Amino acid sequence: MNVPPVFNNLWRKIRQPPAHQLTESLFLRLLGLVYLAAFASLWPQVAGLLGSHGVAPAAESLAAIRAAFGVKAFYYVPSVFWFNAGDMALSGACVVGCLTSLLMVAGLFSRASAAACYILYLSLVAAGQPFTGFQWDALLLECGFLALFAGVPWLIWAYRFLLFRLMFESGVVKLISHDPNWRNLHALRFHFMTQPLPTPLAYYFYRAPTWLLDSMTAATLVIELAAPFLLFCPRRFRYLAGILFILLQVLILLTGNYAFFNLLTLSLCIWIFDDSTYLPIQGMLLRGFPPRSGAPHPSAVRLGNASLGALMALGAIEVITMLWPSRLTPLRSITSWTEPFEIVNSYGLFAVMTTTRPEIVLEGSDDQTTWTEYSFRFKPGDLHRGLPLVAPYQPRLDWQMWFAALGNYRSNPWVAGLVYRLLLNDRTVLALLDRSPSSGAPHYIRAMLYDYTFSTLEERARSGVVWNRKLLGVWLRPVALPSSDGSPKR
Repeated sequence: MNVPPVFNNLWRKIRQPPAHQLTESLFLRLLGLVYLAAFASLWPQVAGLLGSHGVAPAAESLAAIRAAFGVKAFYYVPSVFWFNAGDMALSGACVVGCLTSLLMVAGLFSRASAAACYILYLSLVAAGQPFTGFQWDALLLECGFLALFAGVPWLIWAYRFLLFRLMFESGVVKLISHDPNWRNLHALRFHFMTQPLPTPLAYYFYRAPTWLLDSMTAATLVIELAAPFLLFCPRRFRYLAGILFILLQVLILLTGNYAFFNLLTLSLCIWIFDDSTYLPIQGMLLRGFPPRSGAPHPSAVRLGNASLGALMALGAIEVITMLWPSRLTPLRSITSWTEPFEIVNSYGLFAVMTTTRPEIVLEGSDDQTTWTEYSFRFKPGDLHRGLPLVAPYQPRLDWQMWFAALGNYRSNPWVAGLVYRLLLNDRTVLALLDRSPSSGAPHYIRAMLYDYTFSTLEERARSGVVWNRKLLGVWLRPVALPSSDGSPKR
């Protein structure tokens, strides 16, 4: 039987050893898009969060760190903002980051662009605490650092091992936390309502039958704890892991606003596949995403492989010490050397599932009798406001307010900066909010704590209300700026 030449060529390509040049090219373009989302998201917020009139001015934080640690501060906080942490420098870093991200997307100067993106984003993350300490910030830096080794053969295994750690550690933390809601599979009965920024679909997922929610919880644990091991199996099993990871990430993306986390994880899943996956559309992809030309020098390849091997070893230490904290304690100190640069991190979201939704509501007043609420752009406040669909943009102040509600003002010292700027009616910080109670500066600010719950379907159909709430108490008692003689204003 004569086989058409086109099928002979297709079979010959399939039988060849797996190649990943196109896979690498696709990933680097996607990584550039994620960097672009990260820089563009931070750009309009950076002045209000970290600027000279921001909630937590970076210049003041860096000065305090330098005073406390001396020259070691440059190691503990690796950042270009040691030279200048002014508003223009912070915004300029975001602008340059967007431009270098676009170069990555275009496939131009990929390694140099990746290096610039990594340095700039590390600088923003290191100087931007407490607003830049999210796991996706760390994951982006780790992915971005590995991108500097483009063209090195072991890069594929470094990224696959990173994906393994991300998924497996996310499952492990849920079990070692001893949270009963993961062990009895009730976690998703709460998650869709209590997560930081639910999407419109989360409202309806929350009302799914409990048997379905519990089944989804069990499936999540299986995907995170078992499927990662398929990454080291033959192609068919590896592809199965890829399908499961993608389904999980799409579900999370549809029901929660987690900035660029899901897009970055989906980009990592590209490394599960090889170039033969794209055979039907390979010609089109090669025209749109041509692989990087030229191979690294053999000595650079050997050095790159050795470096990637060391990074994977550090990642393995992270996994082992998570499972057995008493083991490898001396080696754990080695990983601490790299912590400031966030090139090897530990992961694990929602180790303990929140079962209620406390929300802080800030209020302003001139007489401590009539109080008017401040409204944030995305977090729950107004009971009738619809749920947002805002990712990959991340409203970082809204997120921090969610975390603050789980504790008290003593454990969230940055709140003092927010209240101070609101008492001054500072427009830089007010730009982060939806609206202020009045056009002028209030004499007093207080914070009330409410318990928010989703409205029922009947309530929403009748009145349009999305949330119900119940007052829990005062989170922060009324505060005011001191008068000219140093006493509080009356």
